[in-house]
Amino acid sequence: QVQLKESGGGSVQAGGSLRLSCAATGYSVKIDCMGWTRQSPDKAREGVATIDSDGSTSYADSVKGRFTISKDNAKNTLYLQMDNLKPEDTAMYYCAADQSRCGLRAWAYEYWGQGTQVTVSS
Repeated sequence: QVQLKESGGGSVQAGGSLRLSCAATGYSVKIDCMGWTRQSPDKAREGVATIDSDGSTSYADSVKGRFTISKDNAKNTLYLQMDNLKPEDTAMYYCAADQSRCGLRAWAYEYWGQGTQVTVSS
């Protein structure tokens, strides 16, 4: 069974940066896609970014140009570099993985982490 654990969240001022990490453990099957989603109390969960096994990436329009998704296959670790953060980026950020399908989405992943909170103040 795949286990995902996020880290790197915290509180920052608008315009600041954070780097989220997601460590994947406990699996032997191929993971074709990994991604990040986020959810705040006042809106539905949304897909933030994805990266497939070949390194192709997708981003939500709201974060394009500010966030960068990457992975280190040797370390089984996914990253989300978040620059020029805005208050509207405040949310719980979840790491997710899928064995067979990729593409930006909010929910349809096979495996989920427990989330890490990102809070951006004005």
